[in-house]
Amino acid sequence: MIKKRVLCCSVVLSVMILSKLYSTPNSTSKKDPIRKALLEQVEKQKKAIALSPEKQKEAYYRSVMFANKQVPLHNPSVERKFERYLANFSFRKQQTYDLHKKAAKHLPQIATILKSYGIPEDFKYVPLVESDMNPRITSHKGAGGYWQFMPATARLYGLKVNASVDERKDLIKSTHAAARYLKSLYKEFNDWTLVAAAYNVGGGSLKNTIRRQGTKDYYNLNLNKETGSYVYKLVSMKQVIENPYKHGYKRYAQVKDKYQHSNEANLL
Repeated sequence: MIKKRVLCCSVVLSVMILSKLYSTPNSTSKKDPIRKALLEQVEKQKKAIALSPEKQKEAYYRSVMFANKQVPLHNPSVERKFERYLANFSFRKQQTYDLHKKAAKHLPQIATILKSYGIPEDFKYVPLVESDMNPRITSHKGAGGYWQFMPATARLYGLKVNASVDERKDLIKSTHAAARYLKSLYKEFNDWTLVAAAYNVGGGSLKNTIRRQGTKDYYNLNLNKETGSYVYKLVSMKQVIENPYKHGYKRYAQVKDKYQHSNEANLL
């Protein structure tokens, strides 16, 4: 912050000196070395401020979206939560490329199916967060498969779940079922961020919470720990998959990240 203020002051001072020189007849020549040097210095300082870590962070955070809606990272509480989960998904914490390998293998198929139902592409990250793309995982409550469906919900949306077959473990069939479920939740909530929360906690439970607390803003709702962190996990997962270089996954940064400043190069 101190560095930023010093840079700003330097630019202001340089501009003041420069304007003084402009008003002096003997300094109006384009060949004036003092004027030229000051112009160059002002431009360098402007670029330094524009590309400072603080400015880069501000610009990056303005680009963070979920389901085509900006995440309110200007809110300090939202920013803190986002940074916590973003750090958890970074290469520094994971020390593995498994997330990106699974994403490269499965997400294109999932995205295509979701698109056919009109579901925002960002929901393709749900299976990575829910099951780590492992269909054999079953929760202590009985949720299973890629999308971690409860047996009753899975059957309701067209999947077979019985002693001999469990279609929750079929990526294509379970993704079609998930898309139908997400679409039904959107009819209830008319907000994709709330749809994500409802997918985690259940539509009825979320409706009761909204009614009690008098707000439909996910980021202002007082939710249980798992649901209160759910959207942050999805957003963080999206960031590390779409911006691998920025979050330490340099092996997957063969091209520019979706978000990258002009002074950030993927030097491989």
